[in-house]
Order: sequence, then structure tokens, then C-alpha cells
Amino acid sequence: MTEYRIGAGGWAYFQVSGMDPLSTYARAFNFVEVNSTFYEMPLLKQVSSWREKVSEDFEFSVRCHKSLTHEYKLQPVKESHKVLADSIEICRTLRAKILQIQTPPSFKVTQAKIQGIRDLFGSSNMKGTRVAWEIRQPEARQLSGYLTRLMQDLNMIHCVDISKEDPAYKTDIMYTRLFGKGKRNIYQFDDKELKQIHEKTKKTKEKKILLAFHGLKMYVDAARFKIYNESLKMPSITNSVGLSSLKEVLSQDAKFPATKEQLIEHQGWKVFDLTPTERIHASEILQTLADKRYEKLDEVIAALRSAGTLSSNSQQHTSDSRGCK
Repeated sequence: MTEYRIGAGGWAYFQVSGMDPLSTYARAFNFVEVNSTFYEMPLLKQVSSWREKVSEDFEFSVRCHKSLTHEYKLQPVKESHKVLADSIEICRTLRAKILQIQTPPSFKVTQAKIQGIRDLFGSSNMKGTRVAWEIRQPEARQLSGYLTRLMQDLNMIHCVDISKEDPAYKTDIMYTRLFGKGKRNIYQFDDKELKQIHEKTKKTKEKKILLAFHGLKMYVDAARFKIYNESLKMPSITNSVGLSSLKEVLSQDAKFPATKEQLIEHQGWKVFDLTPTERIHASEILQTLADKRYEKLDEVIAALRSAGTLSSNSQQHTSDSRGCK
């Protein structure tokens, strides 16, 4: 059986009044990617306190500080060795098995750089820590033969967003950071996309799969994927369906007055309950609006209702769902 570890990129925004965010997060998920270490190296005392707040079977992964990849560029200088050694100690303290590294789009992995990268990791005491390498440079994402050989020789995991691409090679572990198809992390996965991610994981033969969601709705996405993985039933987003659900989603932070284009740009990435069994992106409905400026949310909903944007079948689902909520 494949072991699933499902979570998000950090716990800082998992806020429940009067409760510690990490302890609360760990009740909902069995895995977290420590994202803050990419920006600032914490004291080991603080790291140790994180481990004490979660159960024995809870799993961490750690993002390596960006200085290793963005400043020292994975070259075997003493500064690189220090950052790598400190990161491994954080992993050891958290009992994290994976150290995630991310090279920026400007980082070109040439054949000339390969030996330096090999020397850095080959001469470091990894203490059982595996590296999951995310390569942001577009031309290198499919990996050349010499880069693939380097990563395989060093027992690295090719880290990609499997909602957009597949790893160039497979190991016993899949490690994926899920951002989706929006700009940066401004995205939420709809039902179809989560099911496609699930199908991909089911087709692989890895013994272990770690999924770290990173969109603005990462906790909702991770929870929905977890429920679907366990039950093959996709949970709802809101407490209503159809236009009522869309209104509930837009009312969270939509600003007016707004044009159709502004609504699509700022709100279209969100997901709402079209019916009790189907969730789609708001953009699919907002794009049917007339090209004009809307003064308030009720005007948007009225325009959609007047135009009959949702099918009669969807409207029937809306009525039928009242007895199910």
C-alpha cells in the first residue's frame, strides 16, 4: 500500500481562536512542509518545540534556506556546506526525512556546474536526509541526461507540481509542491483538478507520496484532497450551491465597484459549489457577465440570474440541496 502524506506549506495561517496553530494543524493533517526555513534559519530550540507539539507519526519536511541556491548557487564553498549542515540538523531535530531545495528560474544547470554540485552533496554528511530538488529554470525541468544522472547518483527526488507536469524520473518517493495554474500561489483547485492529481498518484508505483499544497486556499485544498483520497467523495466548499454558493465565495473579499475583467482577475480563481456534486472556478460563470461596471455584489448575482447563466439542471440541484444541508 502506498503511504500518503497530505498537508500544506506551513501552519502559520491555520488559525483557530485560543489554540496553537501547529498543534491544531497537526490534528487535521499528518504532514507539513516547513516553509519559513527558506527565508530565515530558526534556532534549534525553536525547532525542537515544533516537534514537541505534534504526535509521533506526524511528519515534517524542511525547505533549505535560499542562500544555498540563490546566493551560493549549490557550489562547494564553505558557506554552502554550513547552510546545508545547519539545514540537516533542523531535519534531524524534526525527524524530517526530506530536505527540499528550490533553484530559481535564473539558475542554469550546465555541465560545468555539475561537478561542483556533486562535490557539495557528495562530500556532505546527509545523515539519512533525502534531497527533493525543485528546478524552476524552464529549460531544465525535463532534465538533461547528465542532470538526471547527477540526481539519481545522489539519490535525489525530482520535485515538481504534478498538477502541471510529471517528474523526469521516479524513485521510491514522490514529493510534489502543488500551486496549480494561477499566478504565483493565487489559485484554488476545482474538483476535476483534484481528481486528476489523485489519478496521477494512483498510477505511480512510489511507496510514499507527499503532497504539499501551496495556494491561497491550501488548507481547504489539502483537506478536500485528503477526504477524497479516503472516501472517493469530494466535499463541498460552501453551505449552499449555485448562485448562492458563488455569492458566498465572492462576499469574502470582492471589492466594488468592479468591472467584469476585474472580477475575473481577482475572484475567478476561487471555487464554488455549482451543484452538490460539482465544484468549478468562479471564472467559468463570471465570464458570462456583460462587459460593464458593477456597483455591488447583488448586482452581479442579479445579472447572472437574469441571464439564466446556470442551467435549469443546476438550479434544480440548488433547490434539491436545501434538504441536504
